[in-house]
Amino acid sequence: MKSPKSAVGSSAYEGVVPNAPKNMSELLEGFLEYARYELNFSPQTIKKYGKSLEYFIRDIGDKPVEQYEVQEFVHLKKLMMDRGNCETTIAGVVYAVRSFMRYCKDFLELDVIRVKQIRPPKRFKREVIFLTKEEIERFIGTIDVNKWNGFRFRVLVEVLLGTGMRIGEVLSLNRRMIDWEKREAKIIGKGNKERTVFFTQRSLDWVSKLLERRKDTHEAIFVTRGPINRLDRNDIWRFFGYHRKLAKIYKKLTPHILRHTVATNLVFNGCPIVHVKEILGHERLDTTCKYYLGVDKEKAKKAHKQYLEMYD
Repeated sequence: MKSPKSAVGSSAYEGVVPNAPKNMSELLEGFLEYARYELNFSPQTIKKYGKSLEYFIRDIGDKPVEQYEVQEFVHLKKLMMDRGNCETTIAGVVYAVRSFMRYCKDFLELDVIRVKQIRPPKRFKREVIFLTKEEIERFIGTIDVNKWNGFRFRVLVEVLLGTGMRIGEVLSLNRRMIDWEKREAKIIGKGNKERTVFFTQRSLDWVSKLLERRKDTHEAIFVTRGPINRLDRNDIWRFFGYHRKLAKIYKKLTPHILRHTVATNLVFNGCPIVHVKEILGHERLDTTCKYYLGVDKEKAKKAHKQYLEMYD
């Protein structure tokens, strides 16, 4: 087995010596530090990767990293599917393990499984779920803004609907990021890439009201009630579930569904797909096309009739 590279001055890598097999859990801290400061992953991604690797250890076991075999990754997917985990959740764990194994092979020079052998589950294209205008109004109408938690949740929903941001991007917003005159903010989005997001005036008005009601000086836009900390995505899921039931909406309702709602509204209103790509922060145009072109079945049917029936 090859010896790992030297990491002088970095306590996270001390103790990694030749011919001393290390369990995954022992290398986890060093990997997360490497991902944060060498790969420049965002804090949100680091947290997600840490949780994903803990899930892997729980399901497959903690042992020297050189001993993991291909069949164990197949078994991991089986266990997660049996539990009812969706393809996205399974893929998240698989990608985290792939990144960890690449770190072990390329940085620590350990004789681990080839990364290409660790395959994420095949993802099938499904119909995009989004809310209609009437469903949005019902949903918003159930939120009691006279209570602090309700008011904060209403502002969160308004920002999601007014920007099309991912939930992690919204929760990472700080006061100083927002340019109130230009109605925009520079954020660090998916893949740790900087991008500019745009706000509707309505969403900014709600953010302004939220900041006016706050007495603390915490930099985050969305914070817990006390002690004051940045709001975490785990703090908000119950609000979506609760208000979905109150609004009698019988489809999935998550922050990402609101992002789909923004995108489909843009497409329905004639926004060029290349602008939809920029608003959503997609790196590739084909990603935007894959999800949102052809999403309006009624308009597609009318187009079919208009452009093809001439040949009847």
